[in-house]
Amino acid sequence: MLKKLVFALIPIRTNIISKNTIPIITIDGPSGSGKGTISRKLASILCWNILDSGAIYRAVAFFAMENNLQLSDELNIRRLIKKTTIKFELNSSYQQKILINRIDASEGIRTEECGTNASIIAKYEGIRKDMITLQRNFLKKPGLIADGRDMGTVVFPDSKIKVFLTADVNVRAKRRYKELKEKGINVSLTAVLSDMEIRDKQDKERKHGPLTMAHDSIIVDSTNKSIDFVVSEILNYHEKIY
Repeated sequence: MLKKLVFALIPIRTNIISKNTIPIITIDGPSGSGKGTISRKLASILCWNILDSGAIYRAVAFFAMENNLQLSDELNIRRLIKKTTIKFELNSSYQQKILINRIDASEGIRTEECGTNASIIAKYEGIRKDMITLQRNFLKKPGLIADGRDMGTVVFPDSKIKVFLTADVNVRAKRRYKELKEKGINVSLTAVLSDMEIRDKQDKERKHGPLTMAHDSIIVDSTNKSIDFVVSEILNYHEKIY
């Protein structure tokens, strides 16, 4: 049986953990740059907690759809967030299971529709404020790998290691296409590329928490690099700082 590392997010009203006492590595960047795989591997190697902020936004979008809420219904989505529990289970093969209120939604949140809807709800200021509180609740010892689009700029601006992970959009689309096909999802490469370009534009131009690079970020281009090479590169930064 595979050994599981379990990371849970339970909504609470306050967060009293000092950012300065717990090490954090933030990994921001566009979809398909490899953030998820690299973050899971880093969390496993370092035995740190993991925050997949994209999965959390997708989870809320998924749960909103399951509860027949309109994506424009900011008030009721915010109410939904306050009564939602999200748990990550990460096994020794770096595979991640996402439980929403104890229901396995690992596959449901990874559809293209759910990803698009997550980008839509992320544009609402009130929702983003609630989500920032939830995300900061993941900050626990011995450390945190925070994966997203505004981890280093908004959620954890005091992080000592901020990675901005990027890659050519065509390479990112091919990675995403391969991932979907392996899961048995019927989609064309053209459609995946088009959707990725639209989401990139939405993420960069949204008013609150846009995809941008912190001034003290380390730029890592994964276009022609393997996952293991990028992980080693980030671990080298970790050894120098922590």
